[in-house]
Amino acid sequence: MHIKIGTRGSKLALWQAYYVEDLLKKGGVDTEIVIIETKGDQILDRSLSKIGSKGVFTQELEDQLKDGSIDIAVHSAKDLQSQLDDSFELIAFTEREKANDVLVSHNTDLSLKSGETFVVGTSSTRRIAVLKHFYPQIKTVDMRGNLQTRLRKLEEGQCDALLLAYAGVHRMEYDDKIAEHLLLDEFTPAVGQGSVAIECAVSLPDDKKALLKQLLNHGPTEICLLTERAFLKRLQGGCSIPVFGLAALHDDQINISGGIISLDGAELIRKTQSGSINYPEELGTALADELLEAGADRILLEIRKQNGTA
Repeated sequence: MHIKIGTRGSKLALWQAYYVEDLLKKGGVDTEIVIIETKGDQILDRSLSKIGSKGVFTQELEDQLKDGSIDIAVHSAKDLQSQLDDSFELIAFTEREKANDVLVSHNTDLSLKSGETFVVGTSSTRRIAVLKHFYPQIKTVDMRGNLQTRLRKLEEGQCDALLLAYAGVHRMEYDDKIAEHLLLDEFTPAVGQGSVAIECAVSLPDDKKALLKQLLNHGPTEICLLTERAFLKRLQGGCSIPVFGLAALHDDQINISGGIISLDGAELIRKTQSGSINYPEELGTALADELLEAGADRILLEIRKQNGTA
């Protein structure tokens, strides 16, 4: 069997593609990597919330899935929109890396908890809002581009530190630049953070789908991400909406903590729920409904007004 793997061209995206390729080769599958540039890679002078959140890093890959130029597309799970077009499906989630955010700097003595004022580079509305809520002394500058571009901007002095996902920093072997591992109960990650998602066209032959799932899918991670993505889908969250959610398994139970924060950081609503591993999507939806009843609907409306999408 021959599988064409579609990926973005950044070093981190290629790491993910080669990781998937290795798993497939171990299962005796012949592979080919196809590099595809996306809108999110091309437009670097605007924040993601200004470009529009739907398909920023996925549209061009999906176009080639649809026409059969590639068999699968490899994504950071956190970059995927909460609802896929009916022509596509997610068939696997790789084992999740540690999901924390980290503070990255050439000055590894820096700490958010020090109370000092310094400048942090990030393009994430979630991270900016959380900083405003817990660490209002911190200043932020928009920081787009791949990991190497951001580190170059850090080197140039455009900021004192970067706020990034541990998974990407670790995979690119920049652990020595981590100044601080941030707490999950403050910096709860974006839905899907730390896992690689495998997308295909619904029309891909069933025998290929079955083999890909067998070789690539990590069952416990899949349960967690199905829960988180159902939560995100119910809230209709995207890159411009500071929603966060993280699920974990304990025996036969899923525990999920999720919430939303206003853009100015003034209001943060967080809820947690537990449920059976047999009903992940129902649990994610129930958590979202609880949040909406607790005031998330009002925050979402205000954010959409501010973004001009209400």
